[in-house]
Amino acid sequence: MTDDWLADPTEESVWRPWRLLQAAMDAEIARVYADARIDGLKPTWVMELLRLRHHGPMTITELAGSVQITHSGMSQKVSAMRAAGWVRTVAGTDARSKKVELTAKAEAVVRRLAAEWRATEAAIAEIEAEIPYPLSRVVRDIEAALERRSLHARITERLAGDPAWG
Repeated sequence: MTDDWLADPTEESVWRPWRLLQAAMDAEIARVYADARIDGLKPTWVMELLRLRHHGPMTITELAGSVQITHSGMSQKVSAMRAAGWVRTVAGTDARSKKVELTAKAEAVVRRLAAEWRATEAAIAEIEAEIPYPLSRVVRDIEAALERRSLHARITERLAGDPAWG
Protein backbone atom coordinates (compact mmCIF):
# COMPACT_ATOMS: atom_id res chain seq x y z
CA MET A 1 0.00 0.00 0.00
CA THR A 2 1.34 3.43 -0.94
CA ASP A 3 0.98 6.67 0.92
CA ASP A 4 -0.76 8.39 -2.02
CA TRP A 5 -3.71 9.17 0.22
CA LEU A 6 -1.45 11.46 2.27
CA ALA A 7 -1.00 13.85 -0.68
CA ASP A 8 -3.66 16.55 -1.03
CA PRO A 9 -5.67 15.46 -4.12
CA THR A 10 -7.07 18.98 -4.54
CA GLU A 11 -3.65 20.38 -5.49
CA GLU A 12 -4.21 19.19 -9.07
CA SER A 13 -7.56 19.46 -10.79
CA VAL A 14 -8.90 19.16 -14.31
CA TRP A 15 -12.31 20.31 -13.07
CA ARG A 16 -11.24 23.49 -11.19
CA PRO A 17 -10.30 25.56 -14.28
CA TRP A 18 -13.81 24.98 -15.71
CA ARG A 19 -15.37 26.20 -12.48
CA LEU A 20 -13.01 29.16 -12.23
CA LEU A 21 -13.74 30.15 -15.83
CA GLN A 22 -17.49 30.05 -15.18
CA ALA A 23 -17.06 32.09 -11.99
CA ALA A 24 -14.87 34.64 -13.79
CA MET A 25 -17.39 34.99 -16.61
CA ASP A 26 -20.24 35.39 -14.10
CA ALA A 27 -18.20 38.07 -12.33
CA GLU A 28 -17.79 39.93 -15.63
CA ILE A 29 -21.57 39.80 -16.18
CA ALA A 30 -22.09 41.01 -12.60
CA ARG A 31 -19.85 43.97 -13.45
CA VAL A 32 -22.19 44.79 -16.34
CA TYR A 33 -25.08 44.90 -13.84
CA ALA A 34 -23.05 47.02 -11.41
CA ASP A 35 -22.14 49.44 -14.22
CA ALA A 36 -25.86 49.69 -15.05
CA ARG A 37 -26.72 50.16 -11.35
CA ILE A 38 -28.79 46.99 -11.22
CA ASP A 39 -27.96 46.16 -7.64
CA GLY A 40 -28.37 42.85 -5.85
CA LEU A 41 -28.77 40.75 -8.98
CA LYS A 42 -26.80 37.54 -9.49
CA PRO A 43 -26.11 36.43 -13.06
CA THR A 44 -27.30 32.95 -12.09
CA TRP A 45 -30.83 34.30 -11.52
CA VAL A 46 -31.36 35.97 -14.88
CA MET A 47 -32.60 32.92 -16.79
CA GLU A 48 -35.32 32.35 -14.20
CA LEU A 49 -36.37 36.00 -14.25
CA LEU A 50 -36.57 35.96 -18.05
CA ARG A 51 -38.56 32.71 -18.03
CA LEU A 52 -41.03 34.18 -15.57
CA ARG A 53 -41.37 37.33 -17.68
CA HIS A 54 -42.00 35.41 -20.88
CA HIS A 55 -44.05 32.49 -19.50
CA GLY A 56 -45.80 34.09 -16.54
CA PRO A 57 -45.96 32.86 -12.95
CA MET A 58 -44.85 29.26 -12.44
CA THR A 59 -44.64 26.82 -9.59
CA ILE A 60 -41.16 25.99 -8.34
CA THR A 61 -41.49 22.60 -10.04
CA GLU A 62 -42.43 24.20 -13.37
CA LEU A 63 -39.65 26.78 -13.14
CA ALA A 64 -37.08 24.12 -12.17
CA GLY A 65 -38.11 21.99 -15.14
CA SER A 66 -37.93 24.91 -17.54
CA VAL A 67 -34.30 25.69 -16.63
CA GLN A 68 -33.28 22.06 -16.02
CA ILE A 69 -32.30 22.14 -12.35
CA THR A 70 -33.59 20.21 -9.36
CA HIS A 71 -36.64 21.24 -7.38
CA SER A 72 -34.42 21.64 -4.32
CA GLY A 73 -31.98 23.86 -6.20
CA MET A 74 -34.80 26.01 -7.54
CA SER A 75 -36.41 26.26 -4.12
CA GLN A 76 -33.13 27.65 -2.76
CA LYS A 77 -32.81 30.04 -5.70
CA VAL A 78 -36.36 31.29 -5.31
CA SER A 79 -35.77 31.85 -1.62
CA ALA A 80 -32.66 33.92 -2.36
CA MET A 81 -34.35 35.86 -5.18
CA ARG A 82 -37.33 36.53 -2.92
CA ALA A 83 -35.05 37.80 -0.13
CA ALA A 84 -33.36 40.10 -2.67
CA GLY A 85 -36.74 41.43 -3.85
CA TRP A 86 -36.75 39.98 -7.39
CA VAL A 87 -39.64 37.52 -7.03
CA ARG A 88 -42.53 36.80 -4.71
CA THR A 89 -44.64 33.72 -4.16
CA VAL A 90 -48.40 33.84 -4.40
CA ALA A 91 -51.14 31.28 -3.89
CA GLY A 92 -51.48 28.79 -6.72
CA THR A 93 -54.55 27.04 -8.07
CA ASP A 94 -55.01 25.09 -4.84
CA ALA A 95 -54.11 25.66 -1.20
CA ARG A 96 -51.00 23.49 -1.43
CA SER A 97 -49.33 25.14 -4.42
CA LYS A 98 -47.52 28.43 -4.78
CA LYS A 99 -46.59 30.32 -7.90
CA VAL A 100 -43.43 32.35 -8.32
CA GLU A 101 -43.85 35.71 -10.02
CA LEU A 102 -41.77 38.78 -10.71
CA THR A 103 -41.87 41.79 -8.43
CA ALA A 104 -42.14 45.36 -9.69
CA LYS A 105 -38.37 45.64 -9.11
CA ALA A 106 -37.77 42.77 -11.56
CA GLU A 107 -40.35 44.02 -14.06
CA ALA A 108 -38.52 47.37 -14.12
CA VAL A 109 -35.27 45.79 -15.39
CA VAL A 110 -36.28 42.59 -17.16
CA ARG A 111 -36.17 44.18 -20.61
CA ARG A 112 -32.58 45.24 -19.92
CA LEU A 113 -31.79 41.72 -18.70
CA ALA A 114 -33.06 40.30 -22.00
CA ALA A 115 -30.77 42.74 -23.84
CA GLU A 116 -27.83 41.66 -21.67
CA TRP A 117 -28.64 37.99 -22.34
CA ARG A 118 -28.58 38.57 -26.10
CA ALA A 119 -25.34 40.59 -25.84
CA THR A 120 -23.71 37.89 -23.70
CA GLU A 121 -24.71 35.13 -26.13
CA ALA A 122 -23.28 37.18 -29.02
CA ALA A 123 -20.06 37.79 -27.07
CA ILE A 124 -19.70 34.07 -26.34
CA ALA A 125 -20.29 33.27 -30.02
CA GLU A 126 -17.57 35.80 -30.88
CA ILE A 127 -15.16 34.14 -28.44
CA GLU A 128 -15.99 30.71 -29.87
CA ALA A 129 -15.15 32.02 -33.35
CA GLU A 130 -11.71 33.06 -32.07
CA ILE A 131 -10.72 29.71 -30.64
CA PRO A 132 -9.90 26.50 -32.49
CA TYR A 133 -12.22 24.26 -30.45
CA PRO A 134 -15.39 26.06 -29.29
CA LEU A 135 -16.75 25.42 -25.81
CA SER A 136 -20.13 24.42 -27.23
CA ARG A 137 -18.36 21.64 -29.15
CA VAL A 138 -16.49 20.61 -26.00
CA VAL A 139 -19.82 20.33 -24.16
CA ARG A 140 -21.38 18.23 -26.93
CA ASP A 141 -18.32 15.98 -27.03
CA ILE A 142 -18.35 15.51 -23.25
CA GLU A 143 -22.09 14.77 -23.33
CA ALA A 144 -21.46 12.12 -26.01
CA ALA A 145 -18.66 10.56 -23.94
CA LEU A 146 -20.97 10.48 -20.90
CA GLU A 147 -23.69 8.80 -22.95
CA ARG A 148 -21.20 6.08 -23.81
CA ARG A 149 -20.23 5.67 -20.14
CA SER A 150 -21.55 7.78 -17.27
CA LEU A 151 -19.39 9.79 -14.90
CA HIS A 152 -20.80 7.66 -12.08
CA ALA A 153 -19.57 4.47 -13.79
CA ARG A 154 -16.16 5.99 -14.45
CA ILE A 155 -15.76 7.13 -10.83
CA THR A 156 -17.00 3.93 -9.21
CA GLU A 157 -14.75 1.83 -11.48
CA ARG A 158 -11.73 3.73 -10.21
CA LEU A 159 -12.92 3.59 -6.60
CA ALA A 160 -13.29 -0.18 -6.80
CA GLY A 161 -9.56 -0.48 -7.25
CA ASP A 162 -8.62 2.08 -4.59
CA PRO A 163 -7.89 0.60 -1.15
CA ALA A 164 -8.57 3.97 0.48
CA TRP A 165 -12.22 3.72 -0.68
CA GLY A 166 -12.83 0.19 0.56
